[in-house]
Amino acid sequence: MPKKIIPTIKNNLTTILLLLPAIFVCLPIILLITGSVMGNGELKQYLSPIIMNGIDYISWKIIPDYPTFENYKKLLFLTPQFFVLFWNSIKLVGCILIGQLIVGVPAAWAFAVYNHRGSRLLFVLYVVLMLIPFQVTMLSNYLVLNSLGLLNTHKAIILPAVFSTFPVFLSYGGFRCIPMQLIEAARIDGAGEFRIFYTIGLPLGKSGILSAVVLGFLEYWNMMEQPMAFLESKSLWPLSLYLPEITWAQAGYAFVASMITLIPAVFVFIWGQDYLEQGIIFSGLKE
Repeated sequence: MPKKIIPTIKNNLTTILLLLPAIFVCLPIILLITGSVMGNGELKQYLSPIIMNGIDYISWKIIPDYPTFENYKKLLFLTPQFFVLFWNSIKLVGCILIGQLIVGVPAAWAFAVYNHRGSRLLFVLYVVLMLIPFQVTMLSNYLVLNSLGLLNTHKAIILPAVFSTFPVFLSYGGFRCIPMQLIEAARIDGAGEFRIFYTIGLPLGKSGILSAVVLGFLEYWNMMEQPMAFLESKSLWPLSLYLPEITWAQAGYAFVASMITLIPAVFVFIWGQDYLEQGIIFSGLKE
């Protein structure tokens, strides 16, 4: 009997230890949901130590005393500028992801399948470029975009992102898992290179491609530095830069805006989490 109890205790302790970090990770989301349905009176009471520059600690309730959807109504029906920025985010992210598929996926296929002289060195250079943060290249990007007359346009955000090396790296891992014997057999049967890419490469390498799409969406949906550096007009800003002036009267409004901004990212993550896991596995495989 004790031999059966000990494994059960270990499993329960393991579950508890895993749940505790998960609760801490989910707690900000829970507070965000709660704050979005709080009335201005409750928010003023709970957040007054911060907004009024007080010295006391804030208090909070998981379940509001008087839940209300007034802030949702105000944002969704009485704030047209919010939808302008929402459309800007859709436009930017959609154009970037489509451009990365057109440019990055064929490049990854070429690196994975064709072993020409210097191709390995070029791919290593791609990986090194992927490690360079935006802050390092921001000035050079600004000068190039300024010389091309693209500053303060959406093209200033879209074009540099289209040629990002990260989707090439992830797609490359998926293509490398395709057996070369299969590709050689298709060539022997008379299939052209484009047909091999379309009928063999894309279906079998879709996990790496879709993982790049998921990670790309999460990155560019929440991007802040590039729009702040290259866009001057607020009408061109994406939704990630939308935040009203934080006062106690606007706090609920800000909670709702953050909540609605979070929904597409959560939906895409849930939809693509399996592909995301496979892409991470492919990126860690040794050749």
